[in-house]
Amino acid sequence: MLRQAFHSLLLILLVLLAAACTRLEPPGPDQPLIVGLPTDPVFQQLSPPTEGMQGFSRDLVGLFAQSLDVQVKFVTAPDQPALLEMLQSGQVHMAAAMPERQGDRTLLYTSTLKSTRQIIAQHVDSLPIDTPEKLAGREIDVRPGAPQVQTLNDLKLTPPPIINENSAVDELELLEGLARRRFELVATDELHFAVAANANPDLNIAYELPGKLGYTWAFDPDHASLQAQAQQFIDGVIANGTLRRLDDRYFGHIRRLNTRDIQAFLNHIRTRLPEYRHAFHDAQEITGIDWRLIAAIAYQESKWDPLATSFTNVRGMMMLTGETADRLGVTNRLDARQSILAGAKYMIILMDELPAEIKNPDRLWFALAAYNLGMGHLRGARSFAPSLNRDPNAWVDMKQILPLMSRPEYYERLKSGRARGGEAVILVENIRNYFDVLSRLEPIWTPPSMANEKPVAKKPPKKKKSAQRG
Repeated sequence: MLRQAFHSLLLILLVLLAAACTRLEPPGPDQPLIVGLPTDPVFQQLSPPTEGMQGFSRDLVGLFAQSLDVQVKFVTAPDQPALLEMLQSGQVHMAAAMPERQGDRTLLYTSTLKSTRQIIAQHVDSLPIDTPEKLAGREIDVRPGAPQVQTLNDLKLTPPPIINENSAVDELELLEGLARRRFELVATDELHFAVAANANPDLNIAYELPGKLGYTWAFDPDHASLQAQAQQFIDGVIANGTLRRLDDRYFGHIRRLNTRDIQAFLNHIRTRLPEYRHAFHDAQEITGIDWRLIAAIAYQESKWDPLATSFTNVRGMMMLTGETADRLGVTNRLDARQSILAGAKYMIILMDELPAEIKNPDRLWFALAAYNLGMGHLRGARSFAPSLNRDPNAWVDMKQILPLMSRPEYYERLKSGRARGGEAVILVENIRNYFDVLSRLEPIWTPPSMANEKPVAKKPPKKKKSAQRG
């Protein structure tokens, strides 16, 4: 009897010892911070990073790892249940982009990093849903482990909705399927809906579910000290504005295009883009700028119309001034290829002229604003940003300053004079949206000459003066 009890106790100790051995050591010099992430294109870049952007979660976690002076390793999970299993089984130190589960005492959460509404989405032509009772008995597709399932259950509808957990697609693909009428209703959140709607104008918010959804970082109680460090870090990035800048970097431009604009853009991708795609590829090969970004600039400027002309006489696919065209050797501004190549080269010139303290991707947004305003006006706006308690090197602050350039109490103080700064902000944010859509619909292109090496931008000679747009 005693021998059997001893063997049982020994077995229990061995199991506990084995479990302890599988737990990760705290991050340090020899142990990277291991972070679980859901396979979610809204929170992380699934394609190669663009201008230093890797995604909201990856960027923020990277800054946290820097604050700890440790390396970081990301591990992706196909869905939220798999991410939760990773965390609870000790495979990762923390989980990022985790929806906080109300009343959950099995995990430790940080403050909310991104808050959004929970919604039911439908096709725009479907009948309206103005009461929760109209959800009763309806088929609703969700991702596995979606927090909206509990929210729907709490409505206590009779009969309850038929919940289909769809693991075959990510959340954006699920919403795309809804736009194509493969599903009747989809439970999601407003953030994912906004990103999906930029490329799928047939989506509509059918009903707003009760309660906000907060995305946060989650920790197993075994890593309580690490959670405390993470909370201290988050308090810091909220206080110093870093979280606000990251939020604007990835989400500040979405939902600026109306349905008609999106429909026209998607139609032009099918009908106009094929004729000029090769020229955009050539522009990428010459400058190193992603061809889809160059195409987004061209679409904002001319809707891919090589004969476009404005009342200020900027002309062509990239709407070049006569001065800029002469400077870049363009003999015919209405020649689509010449205009595209020159516009891409001009972007490199503008980025090269910006101060080194403006970092990517903000550097790109500043260059786009200068493409519209001229570098003189941009410098003028930056000069009085500090007096308004705004950072002259952060786009999230400068897009609040630029519209002031049309008000006499501001532009009369500047040598460059009055400017349509609000127009420049709209231009930049529209281009960001067009680029996002093109990045989802059009493939990355690697120039044949660079197939086996990292592209390097070939910068034109640096000039002191930038031609201004009229």
